[in-house]
Amino acid sequence: MYGVAELPLHGGHVPAWLARYMKRLAHAILAAVVELHGPDRAVKWFADPFWFQAFNNAIGMDWDSSGSTTVTIGIVKQVAREDPSLGIAVAGGKGEKAREAPLEIEEAAERLNLSSQALEELKLASRLSAKTDSVLLQDGYQLYHHAVIVSATGRWTVVQQGMNTEARMARRYHWSRPLPPVPTLEPHNAIASGRRESFVVDLTSRMSIEARNTIVDLAREGPRRVLDQIRQAYALVRGVAPLTAFQGSRPRISLEELRRYARYYRPQSRPPRHIERVLNKVYEASPRSIEELVMIEGVGPATLRSLALVAEIVYGVPVSHRDPANSPIDPFRYAYVAGGKDGVPYPFRRDHAEKVIEFLEKVVEEARIDEKARRRVLERIRRLASLLPR
Repeated sequence: MYGVAELPLHGGHVPAWLARYMKRLAHAILAAVVELHGPDRAVKWFADPFWFQAFNNAIGMDWDSSGSTTVTIGIVKQVAREDPSLGIAVAGGKGEKAREAPLEIEEAAERLNLSSQALEELKLASRLSAKTDSVLLQDGYQLYHHAVIVSATGRWTVVQQGMNTEARMARRYHWSRPLPPVPTLEPHNAIASGRRESFVVDLTSRMSIEARNTIVDLAREGPRRVLDQIRQAYALVRGVAPLTAFQGSRPRISLEELRRYARYYRPQSRPPRHIERVLNKVYEASPRSIEELVMIEGVGPATLRSLALVAEIVYGVPVSHRDPANSPIDPFRYAYVAGGKDGVPYPFRRDHAEKVIEFLEKVVEEARIDEKARRRVLERIRRLASLLPR
C-alpha cells in the first residue's frame, strides 16, 4: 500500500553550499544502490513515494516542500549526467525543462544505447502520462513538472507534479514500467498528496469504464449533435432545462447531484468556445480508444470535461468523482541523515553529511572488490536495516 505526504509551496531557494552537499549525498546513495542492486532497482524505487521521500530527506531537502520533487529530480539529473557509470538518465524537469523531455529522451536513449523499441515505449509513456494527469484525471492540480528516469535496460519511472494555486499545495504522480494492459486505467503507482479533494473527474478509475466507452462513442458521432448535447448538459448544470433537452424525457439525475456538478463546472458555465473546432477534428480522426482520443492535438481538459458531463447527465453513465490520492502518513517516519534545509528535524549538519558520504563511498569501493566482498557489504547493510523500527 502506497502512502502520501503533504507538499505545500515553500519560498526561497536551496543555498549553493547546501546544493553541493545534496548533490554529493545523492551521488553516494545512488552509487551504492546501483552497485548493490543495479540501475533498474534504483529507477523502480523512484516510483515509490515512501522511498522517494526518504531519499529526498536523506540528501537534506525539506520533507514537506513542493521542492522535494523539483529540487531532488534536478539534482538526480545532474548526478546521472556527470556519472555515466550509474547507468541511468533523467529527462525533463520543472516548467520549461518539462517541455524539453521529448528531446532529452532521445538524448538519453542514445547515451544509454537503448533499442528503438525501448525508445518508442519511453516516448509513449512520457506523452501518455502527461496527458492522463492533466486531461483524464482532473483533480484541481495543474502539472508544472514532468520527468522521466530511465535505466540502460529501458526500465523507466515517470514523476510528475501538479500545483493547486488556490490551496498553494502540490501533489506528485508516480508511474513506472510496465503500464497496465489498458495504459490509462488506474495506471499510477501512487499519487502523493495530503489533501483529498471533494469533487474530481477521474476517468482513470475502473468506476469510469462505461463512461470512457461512452466518451469514445461520442467522439465518433456527428459534431453538431454532440455539441447540442454539451450545450444542454451545461444548461442543466446552470439550472436551465432547454425545451428540446432529452426529447421530452427527464434527466436521470437528482437536483442535489446537479448542484454538485455546478460547483465543479462553475469556472466554465458554458461550453468552451473552441469545442466545435475540436469536435470536428476528433470526428475526422475517429479515435478507437480513450488513449487515441487524448493524444489528438487540441483535446484538453475542457473537451474531456464536457464529454464526461454529457455521459453523466444525458446518458446517465457514472463517472468517478472520488479523489484517487492516498491517505497521509506520518512524515517523521522518513529517513533523515544530516538534517533538513529549513531545520527540520534539525539544521543541516555538514559533519554528519561528510561521514555518510565517506561511509557510502567505502561501501561501493568494498563491493567492487569481488563477489565475496559484495555479500559481506550486503550483510552489513541488512544488519543495519534490521535495527530500524518497522
